[in-house]
Amino acid sequence: MKETVLKKFAEVFGDTEGVSVYFAPGRVNMIGEHTDYNGGHVFPCALTIGTYAAARKREDDKLRFYSMNFENLGVIESSIVDLKPEKEAGWTNYPKGVMWAFEKRGFKMPGGLDIVLNGNIPNGSGLSSSASLEVLTGYLLRDLFGFDVTNVDLALIGQYSENNFNGMNCGIMDQFASAMGKKDNAIFLDTADLSYEYAPLVLEGAKIIVTNSKVKHQLVDSEYNVRRSECEKALEELQMVIGIGGLGDLSEEQFEEYKSAIKDEVRVRRAKHAVYENQRTIRAVEALKNNDIKLFGELMNASHVSLRDDYQVSCGEIDILVEEAWKIPGVVGSRITGGGFGGCTVSIVKDEAVEEFKEKIGAAYQEKTGKQADFYVVEIGDGPSKL
Repeated sequence: MKETVLKKFAEVFGDTEGVSVYFAPGRVNMIGEHTDYNGGHVFPCALTIGTYAAARKREDDKLRFYSMNFENLGVIESSIVDLKPEKEAGWTNYPKGVMWAFEKRGFKMPGGLDIVLNGNIPNGSGLSSSASLEVLTGYLLRDLFGFDVTNVDLALIGQYSENNFNGMNCGIMDQFASAMGKKDNAIFLDTADLSYEYAPLVLEGAKIIVTNSKVKHQLVDSEYNVRRSECEKALEELQMVIGIGGLGDLSEEQFEEYKSAIKDEVRVRRAKHAVYENQRTIRAVEALKNNDIKLFGELMNASHVSLRDDYQVSCGEIDILVEEAWKIPGVVGSRITGGGFGGCTVSIVKDEAVEEFKEKIGAAYQEKTGKQADFYVVEIGDGPSKL
């Protein structure tokens, strides 16, 4: 990939004098979905697929972006002088948002950049191509301009820019997983205070398989922000009767005791998911430490049911993928992963069942939806790097 982006950089911008190449990973979340903006726990890991950038500083204020994933758009020009979101700027609003967020922290770019990007995360798949791009941008800005920020800062800057520049009210999980990834480990992160620990995720005799439904999710224009506001309202109602800072502070028993304070049945279900999913995540990591992969899988399955029924962020195609996976004896657990409304499932599959998994699910999915699913046996990788 490094050679590919360098070659394209020379084609688009003339030569590769003074160019550096960077990488930031996508992520998959094993369990703990829609808990990150509710002050709960998440359990994501960085992948070995992600976004690559070849970048070079300019003497003037010009920004020139080129993406090998959107070649038809050609070079998109902008400037560091007046960074604001523009519809016609398309995908470049993500890196521009990060530059804007750096500026908000007092880190002003002394000059512009030429950037060529190439990502191998399927677009709209729910494996966090946007967070990968945000962390990548922050990482290369830090390297090229010497900005004094940590990798945790890069995650926070990415989230801030997505919330406030791109209007997507996401939690911190995606950016944190990309910025803080560690090979063969998932990150057990408490989003209430950003305390975290690495947990080895080397599965004896099993693989992690991500299945892409090919249903693209458009979270910014979707129900995602609605879910977040429903949870915030439920939290306000609960805070009238119990002193909590977030839904993640509640045990299941406390939730059942106080849920009558929530004055709307839909909000009760949204809050129930946030509380129960947080507890499932804590138990799942405990199960992993005890080498109880069976229990981990059962909790993944329960997570999917909750996301489908209480949080209502699944869709017909995803449910087919999960239900077909559950029929296969060698599948330890399977669930929707990511923001929802399409995207991917994540499954733990025993080695001897991997081929059967792809064949049976691929055939059933094609027959029931007319779509072809893609399968990735994923490896867990490190965070961002200069190549």
